[in-house]
Amino acid sequence: MLTDLVQAIAGEEIQVEGLMGPGTDPHLYKPTARDAASLSQAQAILYNGLKLEGKMQDLFTQMAKQGQLVVAVAESIPPDQRLHPSEFEGHPDPHVWLDPQLWALCIEPVLHTLTQIAPQHEALFTSRAKSLHSEYQKLHTWGLKRIDELPENSRVLITSHDAFNYFGKAYAFDVIAVQGISTVTEAGLADITRVIDTIKEKQVRSIFVETSVSAAAIERISKDSGAEIGGQLFSDAMGIPGTLETDTQGTTYDLGTYEGMFRHNVNTIVDALLP
Repeated sequence: MLTDLVQAIAGEEIQVEGLMGPGTDPHLYKPTARDAASLSQAQAILYNGLKLEGKMQDLFTQMAKQGQLVVAVAESIPPDQRLHPSEFEGHPDPHVWLDPQLWALCIEPVLHTLTQIAPQHEALFTSRAKSLHSEYQKLHTWGLKRIDELPENSRVLITSHDAFNYFGKAYAFDVIAVQGISTVTEAGLADITRVIDTIKEKQVRSIFVETSVSAAAIERISKDSGAEIGGQLFSDAMGIPGTLETDTQGTTYDLGTYEGMFRHNVNTIVDALLP
């Protein structure tokens, strides 16, 4: 998601390399020797922050101490707009990109960083940043309209891990996850039982797997609760670039882009939860 944002502003003026590709779980990602080499040669390092990249954090800190330009873009989001679920053990939820309006706040630190690297292109970067901000706002407006098709009592979103809190707040969903913020530990029997009980209580018809998280727990819950698996959602990673999907409104989008990822998620959720 961040690579997509940075590339949209950088264009061809700056070479952008994303270390984590489709289906990658950032909570578990371990930097390779090639990653370390790429980072050491970079003019700037941009990452999400808010403890998302758990195993990468030490490397980023080391690079910053060595004098490199290292920026955690999500940490620019005002503290009063960050969510602090109790199960997150005192630190903010890092999954800010699942709310386009909140993700738009990450444009400014990216713009500032790219301008530091290539000040001669400041006007071009600024123009692209404004266009991107407008695109995110349009995406949010579309999401509101699409989700408005769902009755309020159908807005219960059950997923593999706790990545959809910002999405839930933005679009009025009751979000329930089998696992917490991190995927380091697997879901326990108590977690699975809790979700099954919730499904039966709220009469939830569909639950969802995620592309970057094992589907085992959700598949077991589906079998034991009777709820269908409504589809696969993108949470911590996007799809493979060039993979196209067309929704029921006739809009075609690339699952390897932020827009495509968001549209896929909204359409999948709404289509599966409609009465």
